[in-house]
Amino acid sequence: MATRRKGSTSKGGVRFPDDDEPPGSPTRRDDQSNVSTLIAALEKDGTYLVKAGFLKSHHCYEIVFTVPDVPSLGKELSCFPSSSPTRRSSSLHVHRTTSTLEGGVKVMCEYRTRQEGVQQELMTLVTRGRRDSSVKVKLQAKVIDPHHGTPMLLEGVRCLGAQKDAHAKKK
Repeated sequence: MATRRKGSTSKGGVRFPDDDEPPGSPTRRDDQSNVSTLIAALEKDGTYLVKAGFLKSHHCYEIVFTVPDVPSLGKELSCFPSSSPTRRSSSLHVHRTTSTLEGGVKVMCEYRTRQEGVQQELMTLVTRGRRDSSVKVKLQAKVIDPHHGTPMLLEGVRCLGAQKDAHAKKK
């Protein structure tokens, strides 16, 4: 007997989207739409959250997402990764930021996964010349061991390939 999942959650907290969720919802996939990016969701603290899904460790990904409705940002944008003194180098490199016609921002970045677990990178979108006009964006991904299956990538996430292991012995 087949059962239908209806907005159910598993014990691990993974949410399965419903078909009756509103269009434009981050968890709904419309086959009719030509959206090829992830949509950032506004959090209660004013930051935006982008969930990139399940990724393999020691791989490089291109991630394209849109931050909707940010009229406070201008047309000429810069992006700064989080600056923490405990971090050696950022795994996230932003290649391009563009304003959309709807007043949002489209971001194309490269993300290099290094270790397993829930990983989070923080970036700040800033209008050039106006540091007071900025938006913080968190990119979150669940990174799995490269030997445990192949994740189904979300729209807007593309695997660029495996990274060479820095710890491997050269012969």
